[in-house]
Amino acid sequence: MTKRYLKEHNVPFEERNINQDPQYLDTLKKQGFQSVPVVMNEAMDPIVGFRPDSLKELVG
Repeated sequence: MTKRYLKEHNVPFEERNINQDPQYLDTLKKQGFQSVPVVMNEAMDPIVGFRPDSLKELVG
């Protein structure tokens, strides 16, 4: 749902799929995340899970 939201609002993103590339799961665990998706943006704190209220900030 997060990916669909970003696409519908024309927010560019880079997907790192933990099923296709398990090393990304290790990276997220080392950073303290326990669930996905995790949306990271330099201008704000990470968004964990499908959070349309927080994703609105990325739409601008």
